[in-house]
Amino acid sequence: MDTQRQASPFARKNVVYVCAAFCCLLWGSAYPAIKSGYDLFQIATDDIPSKIVFAGYRFLFAGGLLLLFALLQRKPIGRFRPRQFAQLTLLGLTQTSLQYLFFYIGLAFTSGVKGSIMNATGTFFSVLLAHFIYQNDRLSYNKTLGCILGFAGVMVVNVSNGLDFSFNLPGEGSVVLAAFILSAATLYGKRLPQTVDPMVMTGYQLGIGGLVLVIGGYVFGGTLTIHGFSSVAILVYLTLLSSVAFALWSILLKYNRVGMIAPFNFLIPVSGAALSAIFLGENILEWKYMIALVLVCSGIWWVNKVKCSGIWWVNKDGNASPERIGYRRGKA
Repeated sequence: MDTQRQASPFARKNVVYVCAAFCCLLWGSAYPAIKSGYDLFQIATDDIPSKIVFAGYRFLFAGGLLLLFALLQRKPIGRFRPRQFAQLTLLGLTQTSLQYLFFYIGLAFTSGVKGSIMNATGTFFSVLLAHFIYQNDRLSYNKTLGCILGFAGVMVVNVSNGLDFSFNLPGEGSVVLAAFILSAATLYGKRLPQTVDPMVMTGYQLGIGGLVLVIGGYVFGGTLTIHGFSSVAILVYLTLLSSVAFALWSILLKYNRVGMIAPFNFLIPVSGAALSAIFLGENILEWKYMIALVLVCSGIWWVNKVKCSGIWWVNKDGNASPERIGYRRGKA
């Protein structure tokens, strides 16, 4: 196995760094892509059911693609005990359906730059929740410092020009709630990869959650009308974004330590904010956004570090978000 890992191109540092950065760039691009999708499908800001349908199709298709990838790798995709399938269903309902319900609503009422920064709170929620759930995952100095920096960044990004605190519940509130749901659901599903192949698990999680979103959106009056090639292209891109990035990330984790890859997660809010500025014309150069990005990214870096023999190493747990750590998640 060690010989096989060394022979793989995905074990080479330069390949690992490029691929990990590329995955985080893809996840960051989801923020402007989703907001662009609202415009291309002509979904009104207050048309929540149609936003749910839009999200549902994305994850239904992404889940199907991941299961196809698993089949091509000759992984069994239908061998579940009733308890396992029940756990997969619950994970799909929480980590995909419920989380993305609030995530897509939140992005409709806030900017892509702000949303990408606010959504990074999921990393810090994971650290805090793990402290109370797992005896071997208590808060350390590094994790505490990282959480303080991260939440300070969230406070800064919500300061208005008059130095008043401005927090929009439908927008920023929904994004933060989505991040919290993701963190809680991820901890629930933490042990599932021990009994279910990670790629198969994520495929079912996204597929089940996406199907529920599609059905729920239509039940409450949502629609999704194609308006030219661009609208189809953005949906295809979002689908590929989720499936391809996860598949590549899982390959990297197969041949490398999690701790070698996890630090790249700080690139997600950076790329999300930068791409929102480029493609949506949003202003990233406001002082509060620059300071918030530095604080949040520093926080993500610190919660992933432990000290060993006088040298700083990245924490093996990673503490990153859906689709972004281990094989078990699905995000933005």
